[in-house]
Amino acid sequence: MPPARSVKYGKINQPTDDIPRGEALMQKKTRIILALDVTSHADALRVVEAVKDYVDAIKINWPLILAAGPDIIQEMSKVKDVICDFKISDIPNTNRLIVEQAMSKGASAVICHGFAGEDSVKACVDAAKGQVFVVTEMSHPGGKQFTAPVADMLSAIAKAAGARGIVAPATRPERVAALRKIIGNLEIITPGVGAQGGKASDAIRAGADYIIVGRAIYEAADPRDAARKLADEVRAST
Repeated sequence: MPPARSVKYGKINQPTDDIPRGEALMQKKTRIILALDVTSHADALRVVEAVKDYVDAIKINWPLILAAGPDIIQEMSKVKDVICDFKISDIPNTNRLIVEQAMSKGASAVICHGFAGEDSVKACVDAAKGQVFVVTEMSHPGGKQFTAPVADMLSAIAKAAGARGIVAPATRPERVAALRKIIGNLEIITPGVGAQGGKASDAIRAGADYIIVGRAIYEAADPRDAARKLADEVRAST
């Protein structure tokens, strides 16, 4: 059998065949993803410079993209892997176009919603060569209204579509454990640690691969120290 071909997006270099999605991609040193939801270029640089030794990836959402422009993706990708948290949820063709633009800017992965259906998720997966995390259950209280009741189905869609992993709530670690049973060895990234009340150690013990932390780091008086303490908590829980 010939060796698997490799594809490169951002810092990713992963064979496309015979290797589980999510293997040997982002670092897994601290298991922390920084949610960089600041609204200025200067703040983004300040925070990333302070915490880069304690995070494995940077998640960029619309607040920073709209404030600093899309080139911030490429700039941040020179420091760490970047996950574009665009929560993509359109028809397949539009999803494809969004993902292609994100990856061309240096993103290592994107986040999409699962509720648009398997064909829309699959369009993201194909455009990102598998590097997609699918939102299954959101971490805020409102996530219990509409995403929680269908999270099992959305997790199954993520697996069927060939996604790298899912987004599940650190605020409800029992749900992380339940969704793990559905997706098998796909990765789980968990928002809600810190400001929303989730605990890093609880999420990791429940089966999360990474925790996502924003305000508890970038709003801290000393972001570096806050990130270091979270890394220590994660390390102690594994």
